[in-house]
Amino acid sequence: MSDTVETPRTNFIRQIIEADLAAGKHARIVTRFPPEPNGYLHIGHAKSIVLNFGLAQTFGGTCNLRFDDTNPHKENVEFVDSIKADVRWLGFDWGDRVYFASDYFEQLYAFAIELIEKRLAYVCDLNAEETRSYRGTLTEPGRDSPYRDRTVEENLDLFKRMRAGEFPDGARTLRARIDMASPNINLRDPVLYRIKHGVVHHQTGSAWCLYPTYDYTHPISDALEGITHSLCTLEFEDHRPLYDWCVNNVSVPCKPRQIEFSRLNLEYTVMSKRRLTELVGERHVHGWDDPRMPTVAGLRRRGYTPGAIRDFCERVGVTKSDNLVEMALLESTIRDDLDATAPRRMAVLRPLKVVITNYPEGRTESIEARNHPKDETLGLRAVPFGRELYIDRTDFEEIPPKGFKRLIPGGEVRLRNAYVIRCEEVVKDADGEIVELRVSADLDTLGRNPEDRKVKGVIHWVSADHGVRAEVRLYDRLFRVAVPGAGGADFRTDINPDSLQILSDAVLEPALQGAEAGTRFQFEREGYFVVDTDSTPERPVFNLTVGLRDTWGKSRS
Repeated sequence: MSDTVETPRTNFIRQIIEADLAAGKHARIVTRFPPEPNGYLHIGHAKSIVLNFGLAQTFGGTCNLRFDDTNPHKENVEFVDSIKADVRWLGFDWGDRVYFASDYFEQLYAFAIELIEKRLAYVCDLNAEETRSYRGTLTEPGRDSPYRDRTVEENLDLFKRMRAGEFPDGARTLRARIDMASPNINLRDPVLYRIKHGVVHHQTGSAWCLYPTYDYTHPISDALEGITHSLCTLEFEDHRPLYDWCVNNVSVPCKPRQIEFSRLNLEYTVMSKRRLTELVGERHVHGWDDPRMPTVAGLRRRGYTPGAIRDFCERVGVTKSDNLVEMALLESTIRDDLDATAPRRMAVLRPLKVVITNYPEGRTESIEARNHPKDETLGLRAVPFGRELYIDRTDFEEIPPKGFKRLIPGGEVRLRNAYVIRCEEVVKDADGEIVELRVSADLDTLGRNPEDRKVKGVIHWVSADHGVRAEVRLYDRLFRVAVPGAGGADFRTDINPDSLQILSDAVLEPALQGAEAGTRFQFEREGYFVVDTDSTPERPVFNLTVGLRDTWGKSRS
């Protein structure tokens, strides 16, 4: 799979844009990806990135990267930097068009003054609990705030004093003056500004103690940037009338159109940033880039490629209907990608020593192996072979189950790319544990089959004298159930206790030593693995990206 950005498939948003351009509504389109810098991006954000940047590329427009940084309590530079890194890694470039909502704080304040002067905003002294009680319910209208009819002059004076820091947190807010009886609760005089003392904003420092709300900031930021199509997920559909109210009642240069699409919901994980923050903060995982996390950073560390994630987002599609996407689709996408691109290597994850009794002591020969069975351009490599080897413990059974086609006492298998061997003796320790197999090799079977019998099983191996000791981390799905926390249960009770298994004594063929972090391989007969960032030349560390086939349901049935 290529790492170049593919043309997006058709969808209802693309059809809207095509119609707008054909009608001359816009000369060119401008989209934006507007994350809040209060956490790492997850694969749901990747869908939005692919959509916004992809549409801009398809139609010859531009896409801005804008940080909606209106809540300094939860935002910091680490999240800003991680978001930039993730967008670039996914294959997209915003050029010189990186913005912060905080860039517009002065303009937003001026627009708030404009709304006050038009009697469309007022300073309210109700506290948060009182404001909620006045708002009403889905079936009952709200009640006007007792401060709703303050004069323009009084509102202007109080709002300027709010900015000057005269009032404590929660003492006053600025609210839009819309309709407390509206069937859309978002239009019942929503808060536009709140007071926040004692926080240092990552962009503006301590310059402000008065911060605009997201619902006020977002539409005006879009308008100031000349956004033509403001794409957001379905939960903002009920906010669209407020979005339009904001851009229609202040003197902004354009009127963007908000369009909603379904968010990405993925099995066996959570997408709520609050829940992801809890997983990190409570140390259920090892940070935002833990390979079990659905974050872009976690998927990258797991071994996913940018092309696979983009392809997955395209396969999921863009609709107006919420649905739950199967984890198997994501795993199938990266499996297809790596099957075509990942070089093959041999790695014994659970080593069992094998001694070939009829092979000369001290002799080492070089076995030729293809780096990829379907791509000859990847060439060949030399794999050292000697008298003592390691095979995987799961490839030997003293009392084999029915249908077992690997090594058994008195049975034969072929060593991948090498000889046919027969198990002659099983060596056990004092506790009865198998510690070694003694075998004989048919030394006429290198590169050819025996003439008088058929050998069905093929197993992988690593030379005991040349193998590289490594740590291998086997990652599984973070949750045991498809929908964690279903029915209001605590989602943490659904965490899979076996989501990480660390094998500290794996043995790799020497060609894997020194591989750089992020390099991906197929471990033959095991799965696809990537070199972890913890890896060192002295102690390689590999993470399981995905198995060779989907065994999740079968192993748990």
